Amino acid sequence: MRTGTCRGCSSLGRGCCLVLLAFSLQPALAADDPAPNSGLYRPASALEAAALSPGAAPAQAVAAQRPKRANFELERAAHEARQIADWVVDSGDNRNLPFVIVDKADAKVYVFDAGGRLRGAAAALLGLARGDDAVPGIGTRALSSIRPGERTTPAGRFVADLGLNLKGKVILWVDYDGAVSMHPVITTKAAERRLQRLATPTPLDNRISYGCINVPAKFFDEVVRPAFTGTDGIVYVLPETRSARSVFASYDVAEEHARLQAASRTVPAPAAAAAGRL
Repeated sequence: MRTGTCRGCSSLGRGCCLVLLAFSLQPALAADDPAPNSGLYRPASALEAAALSPGAAPAQAVAAQRPKRANFELERAAHEARQIADWVVDSGDNRNLPFVIVDKADAKVYVFDAGGRLRGAAAALLGLARGDDAVPGIGTRALSSIRPGERTTPAGRFVADLGLNLKGKVILWVDYDGAVSMHPVITTKAAERRLQRLATPTPLDNRISYGCINVPAKFFDEVVRPAFTGTDGIVYVLPETRSARSVFASYDVAEEHARLQAASRTVPAPAAAAAGRL
């Protein structure tokens, strides 16, 4: 059991979100995923994994496999959000866990099941300041000491799970060290107009929090909370000051598939290779 505080969840101050979390990382995740940011490694694509597996099919057969993609249903999403979601599904970077894409540029959250099917999407409120890094040590500082330019929602890949705040309300802990969580929108400061900001059709007024990710209460209760009940999951917060590929070491699924197809055409068929050795 670990404890911590989440920054900027309400006007009541730093002590409002004491989080008690059961440290329940699944054994496979703990063994395979020691670092929270997947930029530290590059998962093999589904096609590469098939080619490298024992008893793999010939290169031509591997290249003919269809790339895996996320299913956004009929939901509108920006190109980068779709690209990263496709990469997650194709590479298996989510380790067969539910995952979330947080698109800061579009101020939107997409929740997927472990297989990459969309469970729901909603607008979100994010950190006031533009930026992709948390100020070192900000998770231990009082809210009153955090300057406007430091109120960022950090980009990256985070192992997330549900926890309780001091009032017994459920939140999704995203970045423990940075004190960032996803939770139902806070409405204690009427002047901030957070509900109205969520309802506007553009993301231009969605930057208001100290770094936490605010979503509609109904969306949190009906989509986020069920998706993470009884399991950990992965939250991908897309960057806004650098490329997603540099943050996640990701690849474009279509480009990767085309590359492997091209590479397969340079590999001789088994019969031809055997003939060459005669």
